[in-house]
Amino acid sequence: MMANRFLAAAATLVLMSALPAHAFQLDARYTDADGDMVADIPTDPAQLVDPETLIFAYTPVEDPSVYIDVWAEFLDHLSSVTGKPVEFFPVQSNAAQYEALRAGRLHIAGVNTGGNPIAVACLGFRPFAMMAREDGTFGYEMEIITHPNSGITEIGDLAGRQLAFTSETSNSGFKAPQALLESEFAMVAGTDYTPAFSGAHDNSILGVANADYDAAAVANSVLKRMIARDVVSADALTTIYTSATFPTTGYGVAHNLTPELQDSIAEAFFSFDWAGTALEAEFAAQGESKFVPITFAADWAVVRQIDAAMGVEYTCN
Repeated sequence: MMANRFLAAAATLVLMSALPAHAFQLDARYTDADGDMVADIPTDPAQLVDPETLIFAYTPVEDPSVYIDVWAEFLDHLSSVTGKPVEFFPVQSNAAQYEALRAGRLHIAGVNTGGNPIAVACLGFRPFAMMAREDGTFGYEMEIITHPNSGITEIGDLAGRQLAFTSETSNSGFKAPQALLESEFAMVAGTDYTPAFSGAHDNSILGVANADYDAAAVANSVLKRMIARDVVSADALTTIYTSATFPTTGYGVAHNLTPELQDSIAEAFFSFDWAGTALEAEFAAQGESKFVPITFAADWAVVRQIDAAMGVEYTCN
């Protein structure tokens, strides 16, 4: 899988970090008898749920209202395959998505790259799919962007300036850039540059374009979509750093859905025909045109390595 190509870079981060590494493990509420690093489906029928209506949420990287129509045709297909009504839940933040998963109010979700380990470890999330290009390749890069009049032309110019992150759970919006800046350029947040938090990738991108931030670390998948929709002009931004490729949003289900329902949900993802749909139009800027199977153990290895380099512990409440 593609994640194997990232391991050398991730290992470098681990070796160069002075922070302690912590082994990934699931919260005590879950079991992993098959060793695949995700929560097992309960064997006790009393612990299984078979909701009358399925609730789906896309990762809250941009204005959720934009995505109600984007996902409509897919959700109709999902409803047809599962035989259940499906509702789109427009979450406003990663925290809101996690809380809905924890409380059992959310059954199917697209969880952002950096949030997948948290959702898997603490919320019983079982990721199984990712968007991919026609040739089966997938992923995105973290870019550090600035505006043309900032006077910033290379990473060293960030010294003494403000760098916007998105949220502390984001891979490309916080964890990867902070680790890479420290390991590759010996630049420490709060010492060599001033961190700020915008809350979302679109906020960071628009903030840089409007010169509210000197620079920002963002997922270029979001950047490409915003440029394609004319939300922001490519001329308003300059990229000074591009990372190696990371896995993108992972799609999965709550662990305690019945096995039959989990199978039918997966079938819906892999049988959906993107041609001519709003989903195809929205993600065309990234070249994505289908869902492909993934595993958390293999495809999120690089993300777990970055978390380990940063000393991240998944404290589940």
